[in-house]
Amino acid sequence: MQLHQLKPAPGSRKKRQIVGRGEGSTMGQTAGRGQKGQGARTGDGIMTGFEGGQTPLLRRIPKRGFNHPSKVFYFPINLETLEARFDAGMEITGEALFKNGILKHPQDPFKILGSGKLTKTFTVKAPKFSKSAEKALKAAGGKCELL
Repeated sequence: MQLHQLKPAPGSRKKRQIVGRGEGSTMGQTAGRGQKGQGARTGDGIMTGFEGGQTPLLRRIPKRGFNHPSKVFYFPINLETLEARFDAGMEITGEALFKNGILKHPQDPFKILGSGKLTKTFTVKAPKFSKSAEKALKAAGGKCELL
């Protein structure tokens, strides 16, 4: 068997109805589009959000705020989360947080925050630390490494 000999299983593909080819085809004259009106024309249909000529909702509501394109949003991770999810002596990176189900993607930027008590020692490699988190990690005997 060769590539040009492949064919779909019989009955798996329906033949497309050809419209506008005379009355004998059962799809002649108006070609299944009914009579007159917007829906009968080529390129028919109304644009998304069209409200019959009334000013659409999107234009009635005022524009608000500004989203800076280069702003980085850090995913917050508390020390109590690390305490609960990791064993003592582990190296915590973005990859480890992703495998543990804390981050959605291993490359997501995250920040370690100092909420919660820390009894285990960790080596944490993160893009950002809060001052309280850094202090608590060092007090517990761990290491903080900025990426």
